[in-house]
Amino acid sequence: MSKRVAAIVVTYNRLDKLKTVLDKLRAQTTPPEWIVVVDNASTDGTDAFLAAQTDPSLDLTTLSENTGGAGGFATGVKRAYELGADLFWLMDDDCYPEADALEHLVDGHALAMESMPGGVPFACSLVYFDHQELAEMNIPAPDWKWARLWVRGQRAVLVQTCSFVSALYTRETVERIGLPLREYFIWFDDAAYARMASVGIGPGVCILDSKAYHDTPNNVAGDFSKVDESNLWKFEYGARNEASYHLHHESLLSYLRFVARVEILMHRGRVAWRHRRRITSRLFAAIRFNPTAERV
Repeated sequence: MSKRVAAIVVTYNRLDKLKTVLDKLRAQTTPPEWIVVVDNASTDGTDAFLAAQTDPSLDLTTLSENTGGAGGFATGVKRAYELGADLFWLMDDDCYPEADALEHLVDGHALAMESMPGGVPFACSLVYFDHQELAEMNIPAPDWKWARLWVRGQRAVLVQTCSFVSALYTRETVERIGLPLREYFIWFDDAAYARMASVGIGPGVCILDSKAYHDTPNNVAGDFSKVDESNLWKFEYGARNEASYHLHHESLLSYLRFVARVEILMHRGRVAWRHRRRITSRLFAAIRFNPTAERV
């Protein structure tokens, strides 16, 4: 590859999975020039393990507190930019890319760039839960003209959003929109970043032959009909963050539609009233929550 790629991995207390991710990255047919690992103040021995690594491509940042996935990716993208990366390959610590995932991702993105005069701000892999099923939470939202590249024979479809599970961003995109919104902490930071990247440029692209696996306990997409005691804290972040994006980056109508959708889903899912009140309060908190992206 002529362009220098930095793989960016954010980790928190999942040392066993992190080891697998690092093995997968080192086994790539076209390995990244740097593996930037951001340790979100892990307490499970991750810091000692990483400190003992001798891989010259490994670049380690250890944070003093857990800044969530959003803060970790903001830190990682900034570090990769400082290193001089041309392409930023983002992934969680439970993302296992196949050996040729990066090769297909870079080549597919380059081919798409040739076909899209406005440019292609990001690319993503097709993410699987297992060998037969796609990972529900990582299916990118298709663009209305999703088949534009497909009909030209490319193994790619245009998408509006993607998750930070094998997502590739260009240096030009990072310079234009800044870093991921670290104040989001967790949830919707990836979708927001993809949408920000597409403004004024056009959609991203999902490269169908670039495959990764998301090592999650079950294959369920998070929606607000599934709020319970165990996941309430995540949904609170999700409600605030997505509502904020709709209101401050799109329109009041977009915000109101999202609020209505959340309330309907919670009603249909018979979510407990005490949880519904918490989520609703976060929807209203979004009115005053409007972080701006840190520039590089």
